[in-house]
Parts: sequence; C-alpha cells; structure tokens
Amino acid sequence: MDQTFHRIKRLPPYVFAEVNAMKASARAAGEDVIDFGMGNPDSATPQHIVDKLAESVADPRTHRYSTSRGIPCLRRAQAAYYDRRFGVDIDPETETIVTLGSKEGFANLAQAISAPGDVIVVPNPSYPIHAYGFIIAGAALRHIPVGPGVDFMAELERAVKYSVPPPLALVLNFPANPTAMVVDLAFYEEVVRFCREHGIIIISDLAYAEIYFDGNPPPSVLQVPGAKDIAVEFTSLSKTYSMPGWRIGFAAGNAKIIAALARIKSYLDYGAFTPIQVAATAALNGPQECVSEFREVYKRRRDVMVDSFAQAGWDVPPPPATMFAWAPIPEPFAHLGSLEFSKLLLAEAQVAVSPGLGFGEYGDGFVRIALVENRHRTRQAARNIKRFFADADNILERASRHAIAS
Repeated sequence: MDQTFHRIKRLPPYVFAEVNAMKASARAAGEDVIDFGMGNPDSATPQHIVDKLAESVADPRTHRYSTSRGIPCLRRAQAAYYDRRFGVDIDPETETIVTLGSKEGFANLAQAISAPGDVIVVPNPSYPIHAYGFIIAGAALRHIPVGPGVDFMAELERAVKYSVPPPLALVLNFPANPTAMVVDLAFYEEVVRFCREHGIIIISDLAYAEIYFDGNPPPSVLQVPGAKDIAVEFTSLSKTYSMPGWRIGFAAGNAKIIAALARIKSYLDYGAFTPIQVAATAALNGPQECVSEFREVYKRRRDVMVDSFAQAGWDVPPPPATMFAWAPIPEPFAHLGSLEFSKLLLAEAQVAVSPGLGFGEYGDGFVRIALVENRHRTRQAARNIKRFFADADNILERASRHAIAS
C-alpha cells in the first residue's frame, strides 16, 4: 500500500533519529559513549515507593481495571501537594486528573480542546510534545521565540495581533525544557491578565517544579488569582521522585478543561496500573527528603559539568533549574548547525548531546546537555571534548571532505 496518512504527513522527520542511530551503532562497535542526550533520570526510585508498589501488587484486587481519572486517594494527594507547595486549593474531584505521564496528558488535552484550524501559541524552542500534540490534533501553530534577551510579552502580543483566527491557547513551560529558563510570579500575573483579556486558554507544563538550584522554588501559574478561570497545569513524578518509567503525571486547574480531558481519556485508557497509582500516592504523601536529595544530585552534576567543560574550552551557562543545560555551539563549529555538530561530537569525542534543532528552529544554535551522567563520567566527557577542540581544524577538514564525497 503506497499511502501517506494525513496526520503522519504533518510530522517532520524526527531530528533526534540520526544521533540515536549513530549512538546505537557506536555502542554496537564497542565504543564508550558518554550520553547526555535523553533526559532519563538514572537514580533509583526511593525504596519506600518501591515497597508500596510491591505491597499493593501482592493484592489481587488491584489487578483489575483501574480508572482513567486516577484513583481518588492519588487525586487527593495531588491536591494536597498543590496546597502545601503553592498555597493553591484544588478540588480533587473536579480540578485534577491523573495522566500516564504529562506527555500523554498533554497530547490528549490537545485532542480534547482543539480542532483543525484552531491556532495555538507555542514557545520555540520547546519540548516537542508542546507543538506536536496540537499538530497531531490538526491545529495550527504560531511560534514565539524564547530565550535570553527576548521580550516574551511583546512576542505574545504580536502573535495574538496577527493570528487569524485568534489563538485558542498558549503553552507555557517554566522551568523550561530545553532552555532551563525560569520565571517569577509577576511574569505569570502579566500573562494571566493578558490571556483573560483575550479569552486565551493557558496550558502550563511544570514538570521541573522541584528541580531548581538557586534557592527560589519555581511558582505555579495557578497561584495567580483568577488563573483557574482559564488555566490548566501539568506536573509529573518522573523527575521529582526519579520515577520516569512509572508514567504518572497530573493535570490540574480549570474544571471545564479537566472534564474535557477526562472525557477523552475515558475512551482511550483505563488509567495506570492501580499499584503504580498507590505507590505514587505514597510518593506524594510520604517522606520528602528524597526530593531535596535528587535536587542536590543534579546541582552537583551541573556544577561539575559547567566547571569541567569550561576548562575544556566550552563555556556553558549554568542552568538555574531543570536537569538540562542549554549550551551554545562553540566556535569554530557554530556554522555547522546543531545536528551536524552533535553528530561530529559523537563521532569524534564519543559524547552524545541533543541537537537544539529538535526543539524548534530557534534552537539550532544550541545543544541540550542532560545531567544524567555521574560526575566521573562528566569529567571524562570534558577530557574528550578538550581533545576534540584541540583537533578542530583537522576534524572540520575531514568532515568537509566527507560531505563533498557524499
């Protein structure tokens, strides 16, 4: 059958695929690849959470279908988290829902609220699902640049002014993946005021709420009075409790939007396996020392990476939050663009990073470095990079000859 399906045609080639294929090939050949590519936490899930999973899974009553909205005790635990962390009152019956990680929730929310022709304002660069969830749903995107020196509100006002039809929704993600940018509550107050005036839904991704390094816990958009009239926010246990493979996330906020997501999900899934939800409840309600311990792990890795890479000749701005650094491509490699630089760094230095182009065209001058290797491995990567930089002229000449030959 020679046919390309409509939604597949709207998805561009996966930018990370080439680097991932090179990574797999190098490892198959026995090369020691130091992998800063995927944001995949490597710390073990805390033991009390694992123990609760084992206890629950031993009960055969938990082996039946669960509920797509999430079990009541987990929704209550999420509401309690919002109360103690942000001072925000969330109704566990109507204003929160459990998702199979925030990525699934985001994609299903796009299906629930948007239709072909609707305009969604999405930051660029951004985590791919923020854009492609809506592309899959058939909506149109209006990209606005984000980064140092960019006036976000001016870009938002311009996007709304020149969008036809007017935007349905705005996506926010702070602390940001991939740029690690953070904002304060005053920023959210301005955005909420603007979006209320223009009837725009706010969809906030707060997956990195607990991974911050400079003493200022990131705020929630729902802290702004009246935000729940127009906003929903996604959070996740993946990074906070080192539970990425467990696939537990949440959406909270506007009851009408939560109900729309719940209705879509009721047709698509029965929710996460009940013992996983019980264990997630134990994570939110149990000892919280593990959260600060994981935060400290990422901070130490950040500091070693920034220091050792600087000694190698690559100045990487220290991220104030998240488990990522957003690193400008160093001279003399900047002309290559992020994909070719990432491929060259992997081939010549055995160091894998994520090309910034994969997060949007405005990210092409950068690569994303995930803080997922231990400090010893990070220092080894810096030594590899130092040799890579020292041989830059020869490496670029070989790469140029190879490009001409191919």
